[in-house]
Amino acid sequence: MCHRLLRLLRQGLLGMVIACLLAPLALAQDGLKIDITTGSEKLIRLALLSMPADNPADRVFVETVEAVVAANLRRTGAFSLLPVTPQSPPLTERTDLGQDFAMQWRGKGAQAVTLGSLTRLPDGRVDLRFRLIDTTKNVDLGGLSLITAPTNLDARRTAHRMADYIFEKLTGEPGFFSTRLAYVRRDGRQQVLLIADSDGENAQPALRSNESIISLAWSPDGKRLAYVSFESGKAVVYVHELATGRRSVVANYRGSNSSPAWSPDGTRLAVVLTKDGGSQIYTANLDGSGLRRITQSGTINTEPSFSADGKHLYFTSDRGGSAQIYRIPVDGAGQPERISFQGSFNARPVVSPDGKIMAFVARRSGRFQIGVRDLASGDEILVSEGPKDDSPSFAPSSKWIIFSSLVNGREALSAVSVDGKVRTRISVDTAGIRNPAWGPMPQ
Repeated sequence: MCHRLLRLLRQGLLGMVIACLLAPLALAQDGLKIDITTGSEKLIRLALLSMPADNPADRVFVETVEAVVAANLRRTGAFSLLPVTPQSPPLTERTDLGQDFAMQWRGKGAQAVTLGSLTRLPDGRVDLRFRLIDTTKNVDLGGLSLITAPTNLDARRTAHRMADYIFEKLTGEPGFFSTRLAYVRRDGRQQVLLIADSDGENAQPALRSNESIISLAWSPDGKRLAYVSFESGKAVVYVHELATGRRSVVANYRGSNSSPAWSPDGTRLAVVLTKDGGSQIYTANLDGSGLRRITQSGTINTEPSFSADGKHLYFTSDRGGSAQIYRIPVDGAGQPERISFQGSFNARPVVSPDGKIMAFVARRSGRFQIGVRDLASGDEILVSEGPKDDSPSFAPSSKWIIFSSLVNGREALSAVSVDGKVRTRISVDTAGIRNPAWGPMPQ
């Protein structure tokens, strides 16, 4: 493998956010199991100091924030949280830190320390403020003032934002604790489309159906979800507005309508239709208007994914005799360019948000595995073991991939860093979970 791919894959911090993402999805009653098989070899030693509240009634809010921040960072596998005894008097973001502060905490093994406090505002809201100190360099890394309602849900959201800040300042990579996850699980005979916070809490059903729900795809702004539902007895593509629950039909033509994929600017969708007899790729406006056929061959063309710059579509086709990955300009001009060459089956291409790599499903020795390809060099590696891995979806950072897998005959979600070194799996004893889609950073 060339040095370019090695450099690219090493940019992902081992154990980053995936373990946090796959924290309990409010399904503990169904026998949730989480397995984190590996972690970072070099941990950041962090001391999270207790944050006082000027109103004793807000102590629960503070404790929730502290617990969620600690859980977020600990589950990444990148942090070691040091035990901290209560400080007297408490250290806060307003404390005038002396010259020996960094030395004192370095002596306790801390490479970084957080200090903060919570204040009740006259309008009833609360203001959580914190600072982050790099003790190795004796540098104040700044902090945030987070004003919100004093509810448990807002405490959790505040904690995710605080954890995002800490993670980015100490690792150099954006945190993703404020992102959301969409997935489908079985609930008796029903299929339920769920939207959960990054740590799995606050999971809310967006759709219940007696028929299958597949091909989830987040809009770039994170406000809508495209998917395929069979509730009408056939495959139909919908766009679902999450805030209101309103849905609109994008494609309901004769035959099958499938595989929605958003353009990077969020104005169009690529879909796969069989209305003209064969499986072909089209693009359309969000209301279904402006339909334009992109592929023209008589072979199967399916599973489109936009390039990060919106200029090309990657897709799966059997035009060469077996399922392989191709690329075509988004206007359909010219002949498709074949991208994959290793093995007899490569499908479901998904381009990373930064446009540098592509995830896909590869069949090797009868096992369906997740592959990663450097789009500049063409170098590829397999990052999962199979035997039946599917539906890859990138984290907003392009450093992690979540996908469907089959574990001991049960449907589960798995995730892997793009270098394949860190793997996490989540499964439920009584119901399968599948078709994951990792949401974008909130705007």
